[in-house]
Amino acid sequence: MSTAKEEVESLLKRLPEDCSLEDIQYHLYVIDKIHQGLEAADTRGSVSQEEVEQRLGKWLTE
Repeated sequence: MSTAKEEVESLLKRLPEDCSLEDIQYHLYVIDKIHQGLEAADTRGSVSQEEVEQRLGKWLTE
């Protein structure tokens, strides 16, 4: 796993030269939320696709 600094460096290399500070902040926010979600899945578990479909089935229509 890479360090936070390495992730930021990688992000900055991928973004266009004319990106704004707001663009950078948004991408950092998304990366942080992804890390939080993966950590939560590791510690608390996750839900299978079938279970999600069953739970949401009453709201979904085909």
